[in-house]
Amino acid sequence: MIKVRKESAEVLYPEDEVVAVTAVDLKELKRLAFLNPRRRVRLCTHHTPNDRLHEMFIVHTQDCYVRPHKHLEKAESMTILEGEVDMVLFREDGSIRQIIKMGAPDSGKAFYQRLPEAIYHTLIIRTEFLVFHESTEGPFLRENTVFPEWAPAEHGEAPEAFIDRIELLIRKKCEHA
Repeated sequence: MIKVRKESAEVLYPEDEVVAVTAVDLKELKRLAFLNPRRRVRLCTHHTPNDRLHEMFIVHTQDCYVRPHKHLEKAESMTILEGEVDMVLFREDGSIRQIIKMGAPDSGKAFYQRLPEAIYHTLIIRTEFLVFHESTEGPFLRENTVFPEWAPAEHGEAPEAFIDRIELLIRKKCEHA
């Protein structure tokens, strides 16, 4: 794998100035995500949280709960490299605004999306692993990520029940589409 420094068990930064990511690196990220208690890992290709452009290769396992959130004053984009996911966009009140079915380019599904504004969103991962590239604006300021009261914290009350409810709403929306 490329030379990295660990910010945490979930966040890796490159040591080299020029960053080149290989299939072997992605395989190692999948292994690390599986070993991580929160079932996720990200390889940042920018060098510090203060960089103006943030690009990351992110791996989530299927049992990873991504609490709905939005990022204030920044756009973000996502390109799927492997796996399938439903990106669920929410209105402020927690009702579903849109479902974007995504997969790798050969899946026939959308493989790229860009959120131009602060929209609550979550990921419902449909495959063993989801591997994606994400780009957003820096610097990273934790206080600019907002979590709604209507979505449980990762270690709070019943994220599984919340996901089950979202799954049911997705099925209903797809039936009526």
